[in-house]
Formats: sequence, C-alpha cells, structure tokens
Amino acid sequence: MGDLRELETDLSGALARLTVRATFAEILAQAERGAGVRIDRRSVTASQTPRLRGAVIRVWAGQRWIEGATSSLDPSSLARATDSVLAQLAKATTGGPPPGEASTLRKEWTERPVRPVGDANPDELTALGRDILAWATSVPGVTESAVTLNWNDEERFYLNSAGAKAYQLLCRAGGFVTAVAVENGQVEFDYMTTAAIGGWERYEVFSETAVTETAREAKRLLTARTAPAGPMEVLLDPATAGTFAHESFGHGTEADQFLRDRSYLSPLMGQVLGPESLTLVDDGTHPEGFGTLRFDDEGTPTRRNVLIDRGRFVGALHDRVTASALHAPRTGNARRSDFLSRLFVRMTNTYIEPGDQSVEELVQQVKNGVLLEHTTSGIEDPLGGQMQIKVKKGRRIENGRLTDLVKSMALSGKVLDVLRNVRGVSRRSDFVMTPGFCGKGHTDTLPVGSGGTYLLSTAVVGPA
Repeated sequence: MGDLRELETDLSGALARLTVRATFAEILAQAERGAGVRIDRRSVTASQTPRLRGAVIRVWAGQRWIEGATSSLDPSSLARATDSVLAQLAKATTGGPPPGEASTLRKEWTERPVRPVGDANPDELTALGRDILAWATSVPGVTESAVTLNWNDEERFYLNSAGAKAYQLLCRAGGFVTAVAVENGQVEFDYMTTAAIGGWERYEVFSETAVTETAREAKRLLTARTAPAGPMEVLLDPATAGTFAHESFGHGTEADQFLRDRSYLSPLMGQVLGPESLTLVDDGTHPEGFGTLRFDDEGTPTRRNVLIDRGRFVGALHDRVTASALHAPRTGNARRSDFLSRLFVRMTNTYIEPGDQSVEELVQQVKNGVLLEHTTSGIEDPLGGQMQIKVKKGRRIENGRLTDLVKSMALSGKVLDVLRNVRGVSRRSDFVMTPGFCGKGHTDTLPVGSGGTYLLSTAVVGPA
C-alpha cells in the first residue's frame, strides 16, 4: 500500500499554492486496502476491498468552504485538483477567517497489530473459515452455516496551513458467523460477530465452544415461544444496550443536527433525562471500538465525550463549525466515509457506562418482562425522538426468574420515556463493545462501535 507520508513534499506544495489565495487550507489524503473470504457448504468466495487512494482539499473562501478531490496522488493529478480549487477561489467573495479553531496537531500513530491479517497467507483465513463452518454444522439439525472473515488497513494523512501534520494507520479485522437450523419446514438462525482495531487475535472469539453453542441456540429457536407484546419491563443485553445508546443519543447529539433544527434533544441540554445510574458517552479512543480513530478528518484528536452524565444531558458531538456556533470545544467527530464523501459530524464508539448491579439483581426486580438479546437492527428519529430496535431472540422474565426462550422481537417507544424509566445498569464485567456501520446521507457509511452492559427499563415490545 505504501506510506502516505512519502507524499508530504507534494502535499505541502499544494498547501503552499492554496494559501496564497485562501486564509486557510487543508488536505486529507487516504489510502485503503482489504480483503475477505465467505465460506458456506457449497462455495468459498474470496473478495478484495476496492483500493482507495486519493485526497480531498478544503479551503475557506471568505464566506464558505470550497472542496476539490483527486482519486490519484501522482503530482500531476494533485496539481490539477489544486488548480480546480484555485479557480473556484478566484470567483469567491472575500471575507473573514473560517469558523472555529484550526487543528495544530503534529503526531503520528503507526501501531500495527502483532499479527496483521493483511500480512498473513490468504489460505490461513480460508482454513479458519472452514474450521468454523465445520463446528457450526456439526450440530444435528443445523443444515447450513455462512462464515465471513475480513480485514481492512487504512491510512489517513492530514495537513493544514495552521501547521498540523497528523498520520494514522488503522488495521481492522472482523467476522460474522451464521448458523441455520431447519425442522418440519421451519427455519431459524443465530449468529455471532466481532470487529475492531486489531489483527488476527480478533478471530479468537470464534472458538469451537462458542460456535457450536451458537448453532445449538439456532436449533433451540425452532421451538421457542412467540415474543410477548405490549408495554413491559425490558432487560437489554449488552449489545442491545449499545444499540440503544447509538439510536437514542446517536444522530440526535450530532451538533450539525442542532444547527439545522433537526434534533429533539437540542432544547434539552442541561436537563435531567434519566437516573444517576445512567452515563452515556461517545469515545473515539476506546481500545475495543470498531469506530476508534486517533484523530478526525479535521485533524482534531479523538477523545471521550460524555453525553449524559449521571442522568443529566451535558454534551454533544462537534466539528469546528458547530463548536464555533454553539460555543463548545471540538470533540473529534468530524468524519468522512472516504475522501470522495462529505464531511459530517459523526459518532465513533457510543456506549453506556457500566453500573453497580449484578445481572441477577436486575432480573430479580422484574415481575413480568423480557430479556432482549442479539440485536439485528435499529432505527431512530432524531427529530421526533422515537426509536425501534429489533433483536433475534430473548427470554421471558417471570417473577424475578429467567424462563422460556422467545423468538425475534422489536422494542419501540419514545427515547425519553425509556431513559426516564431506567432502573439499573449492570457491572463492568458484563461490558461488551459491538461493531457496526452507520449511515448519514445516502451512502456515507463508516465504521462505528456501540456498547454497554445489561440495562433495565420499560418499553413497548412485540414480535418482529
């Protein structure tokens, strides 16, 4: 893939040309490679992530931002992109400096995992996938399994006219395993997944014990009860609690939504929205996060941003524009899905901080409710404050005891009602971070993490 830092002279030269006309200029160069394998009982399919290599240029034109991009980083292509931006600048109206503070970060992050997946023989990935497939289909009644293993290496190199120069190499590895059970014309499945910054060690979760238990659970779902329906007490497992964190305080706290008057949360800043046991954060530095970064695409270092502090709504996510408009600090949440995409305020890893109760203590509080497990999807309405989360399975809770397995269901309701009804959060030993992709706009998806421990509240539940 090379090293983008080798292009520093060319990128700095482009910046020098731009700052003759512009009060501020920045360049973000990106290079990406990756591959994967998908295995089922009939085929093995290898794939390559489309290679990306290019840069986006952004300058302040006195009253607005101007951008240009190039999908090649050779000197002539970079010069043409610079010429295009300069031509737009020549037509722009002069004005004051850009909004907000410019980054002056000067740091490099070149950590690589002990064993990068991209450096391994592709046959090793295929061999692991075949083992996982064999473990899943060794369970009687499990007729099919699909195993996907993939990796991605990405460089980003940021420079600006304020003196910033920041470089990061991010290596991610992940996988998804589905076990399918069939009986008397009925079909059910269960799954397990992992993805985060790291290398080969990320696949250790796919042990024979864990994979075969997932397959057995798929078979048990064939005879599971139908999910209950109506308002009731709900205990969210860590992955579902993480999805709740993402959907309840995700896009609604991205401060560009505040400026567009498209967030129901904007007028609630400073108010108590939940109990003291509830603290919710977005943290771009979390070591287990799929959305972990060292700096955002404006060169701002990522950090732990508290959104709800012991029940009180105290913070939002910012880029330099929203931070300036709302008199807040930059939070390291200005992200592009790639150099050809728009810059938005985006989440990184959003999760609920652990509490001080055990899972058993939470279950014992429930008279008539349900435990929701294994999220399959989530959606929120950042303007109206509604949300829905779908899960693959769950268990009834009756008189303080976990009882029958139930099939897929959906949780829905007003976010603020669910927050106010939180009655407990379990301990750090239960904490799980799960991977996902989040969209904003039509195709601007990027990696994020969500997490938490067990969370007890009330909501409306019904079959999915």
